[in-house]
Amino acid sequence: MEKLAEYRRIIQAVLIPYTEIPYSHGDLICKPIFDESRDSYLLMTLGWDRKTRVHGCLVHLDIINGKIWVQRDETEDGVTHELVAAGVPKQDIVLAFHPIDVRSHTGYAIA
Repeated sequence: MEKLAEYRRIIQAVLIPYTEIPYSHGDLICKPIFDESRDSYLLMTLGWDRKTRVHGCLVHLDIINGKIWVQRDETEDGVTHELVAAGVPKQDIVLAFHPIDVRSHTGYAIA
């Protein structure tokens, strides 16, 4: 249970700074959506870029069976290295955006 609470804390500490980075164009915000009851953590990009509506997922992390699943990561450098730097072992991180046969070559957990 302590590991789960620590992973929740680390995920939020890693993601919140992204909400404070201003966009260089458009009228856009980065909104955190954290659901601790389902252990799902998203950053959504919302707003308008000129006449185009923007509504998309920037980052999506889930905690599943004690591991952090990176479902989507559209940040420039990726949040995975920040999770590792914050103390999450690579064997507890699943790069879910890769097909399962590719994951074994990433140095991170397969599932």
